[in-house]
Amino acid sequence: MRSATGLPIEAALPGLVAALAANPCAVLQAPAGAGKSTVVPLALLDEPWARNKRILMLEPRRLAARAVAARMAQSLGEEVGVTVGHRMRMDTRVSRNTRVEVVTEGVLTRLLQEDPALEEVAIVIFDEFHERSLQADLGLALVLDTRAHLSPDLKVLVMSATLDGEAVARLLGDAPIVTAEGRVFPITVSFMGKGMPALPGPSHSQDSAESAVARAIQMALRDEHGDVLVFLPGAREIRRVQSMLQAAGLPQSVSVFPLFGELSGDEQSRALRPGAAGTRKVVLATNIAETSLTIEGVRVVVDSGLVRRSLFDPATGMSRLETQRISRASAQQRQGRAGRLEPGVCYRLWSEAAQRSLAPFTPPEIAEADLTSLALELASWGTQTAADLRWLDEPPPAMLGSARDLLQRLGALDSSYRITSHGREMSRVGVHPRLAHMLLRAASDGALPLAADLAALLSDRDLLRGPEGVRDPDMTSRLAFLNQNAALRGYDAAPRGYDTAAIQRVKRVAKDLQRQIDRGGARVAQSGTAQTGPGQTGPGTGRSAAPDAGALLAFAYPDRVGLRRAGSDGRYTLANGRGAHFAEPCALARQELIVAVDLDDQSRDARILLAAALSRQDLQRYLADRLQRVDVVQWSSREAAVLARRQVRLDAIVLDDQPLPGAEPEAVRAAMLEGIREVGIGSLPWTREARAYQARVAFVRGIVGTEVSSRGAAAPAGGELPEWPDMSDDALASSTARWLAPWLDGITRKDHLARLSLVEILRSLLTWEQQRRLDELAPSQLQVPSGSNIRIDYLDELAPVVSVRLQEVFGLEASPLIGGGRVPITFKLLSPAQRPVQVTRDLAGFWRGSYAEVRKDLRGRYPKHYWPDNPLEAEPTRGVRRRP
Repeated sequence: MRSATGLPIEAALPGLVAALAANPCAVLQAPAGAGKSTVVPLALLDEPWARNKRILMLEPRRLAARAVAARMAQSLGEEVGVTVGHRMRMDTRVSRNTRVEVVTEGVLTRLLQEDPALEEVAIVIFDEFHERSLQADLGLALVLDTRAHLSPDLKVLVMSATLDGEAVARLLGDAPIVTAEGRVFPITVSFMGKGMPALPGPSHSQDSAESAVARAIQMALRDEHGDVLVFLPGAREIRRVQSMLQAAGLPQSVSVFPLFGELSGDEQSRALRPGAAGTRKVVLATNIAETSLTIEGVRVVVDSGLVRRSLFDPATGMSRLETQRISRASAQQRQGRAGRLEPGVCYRLWSEAAQRSLAPFTPPEIAEADLTSLALELASWGTQTAADLRWLDEPPPAMLGSARDLLQRLGALDSSYRITSHGREMSRVGVHPRLAHMLLRAASDGALPLAADLAALLSDRDLLRGPEGVRDPDMTSRLAFLNQNAALRGYDAAPRGYDTAAIQRVKRVAKDLQRQIDRGGARVAQSGTAQTGPGQTGPGTGRSAAPDAGALLAFAYPDRVGLRRAGSDGRYTLANGRGAHFAEPCALARQELIVAVDLDDQSRDARILLAAALSRQDLQRYLADRLQRVDVVQWSSREAAVLARRQVRLDAIVLDDQPLPGAEPEAVRAAMLEGIREVGIGSLPWTREARAYQARVAFVRGIVGTEVSSRGAAAPAGGELPEWPDMSDDALASSTARWLAPWLDGITRKDHLARLSLVEILRSLLTWEQQRRLDELAPSQLQVPSGSNIRIDYLDELAPVVSVRLQEVFGLEASPLIGGGRVPITFKLLSPAQRPVQVTRDLAGFWRGSYAEVRKDLRGRYPKHYWPDNPLEAEPTRGVRRRP
């Protein structure tokens, strides 16, 4: 059926054919340009196991799928749709005679869900698997499950240019690996930067980075021959560089073509077609041109070293587009574009040293992307956990869990994560599950055309491009332009950045979505009715008005309904708890409620890129089943008080907040305890008496603990109670609910704490027997010979301590013992002026020893006072006593 192509892959075909004849699966490793995408499917058509069956080949990109199908059809002398066809969203060209179908964009998954056995398919080929698209990983997991349980004769071939082939082979059951040599001509690499590829940010001028790309292009046009392929991270950078080149005044023989996924098929074809004789072209592309495609005439590559990827945060449920540095494998792929047809040149806008610091491979999409669609597909397939299938990289549990939680909120999964009838209807609609849910709800609420327009707009490139286009984040602006009602928004003409081709594409998608929903018939109405919640009207209830754009988008994004923060225009709290803001002033920023459908989640408060206004009436009508009416009693840090409120909430946002009279005392006490934990145990009214009582208990606890330790588990002598409570600050702070809560009736503010008597509260923690023993073991006072009752200080570092004038302890032979006769009291002996003259725990030793020196000093300073030679026989005195 086919003729030899002369491509390098031809040499590997005998080995590949033999491997597939003897094995159910195989891995083909072939470098870019070897011809695997266009040669291998046709080479397998006449194999015995493939006769009378179809070959499916999954291409990760629409542009590549079209080009590959067209190239194979051309090699057979046919049009696309005869022997070779392609099947993708909004563009299917197959017939009854089609044997090879190139599919993409989830088409393989849809075919599997509708016909899990794939009885008419001989082999499924996964092309460019090294790109590790989410759809490729999911498709391979489902195909392997089909092979294991339904169709053991189905064959699988994984083809890749740069990949760990052994890991894939193990996944396929130790499949054979066939390797093909490439035909890449020598490529001269020129490193033109001083460090790593320059990321956008405060420390870097994006204009200067794009200017560097423009200069490299001009250098290539001046110093080299042939066409130039330029890799940039996104459409925005492509248009900027295109403008710079036009301003620089390129020769008339040079044409500049953009190439990215959102362009129309005709625009993409113009970029791929060879230029006319005597002309040169510059193709400004995203990484869409990194693999699969051979652009005729290209022998120079200019690589910015950047790529834009969508990263999903399971904590917020939001994705963000992030510009990243490419991997070494990606850089090698891009470089290879220059050597497909003849020796070429690659200009890299980073240093040779930085090349070694790039990551070796690009992370698989399944590790970083929103997994909501994947989770719905798994539920539709009937798997309870991802582990039921075989993966090269299993979906991250946190991301998959976040996706399943969202699907539950949308009614697609039940409490056990099993798919519901509504979820099955959602899975049949070819858009993100959020939008599928919106479409089904809209069908039952009489607003399907509007919902289809919204879903189509959100599934395509923004009609009003920024920053060159109008910086209007309002979704209704897009609806107006889509319906050619620009004048309604105050525009005299289409603004710069207005994409006419995109409008036609969006309209086609919207019509297709309406047809998909209409085909569901009664099932759609049933699904929509099932979602009607308490207080919400539905079909047949007499509601006069259908939901508007804001209400419809709230169906899809209930977690992104935003309430404007008090005293702030443009700053909102979303239902998922995140903050969000409009970066620039706009009319939408004055709305009380919005639905944020597109956000840049890179900063503390996400930047709102697209949103729609939502009326409070529509929120209460259409999201009534999600509104919670709760009584909230909680500590307010700002007020330093317990606040009791009756609230209406949508998840994290409070829609109505009124004072709650007669709050439950138990709830008030719990909130007050939370406040005390927040402000700290030190905020309680600690008097010196309270601290002294705390210290006395700690003293006895230490004495009892020491004796219990020395005696083992036996109780101490004297009938001590071993279970003395821990009254340290740490222990008290960790057990406030036990000891403090009973005393908090009527206490609702921090300043009310002053009413508490901590001594009384702490005393209540001891039994009557413990209180009695406390006075015995750790008395609060000591009566000295003068008759004074002196406070015993248990807070001093030398505790227990008594500070007393020396003259009051004349006649006291030795330091008294407390703690059951185990601990001597430390004396701080004072002069008549209350200044320390001696500190001792051995009073008897002091009388015998240093008293004489102290007496001599005191007689000199206080000559009118009595300083006896023998203090043990002297009469103690409180005041001044003249010497005899």
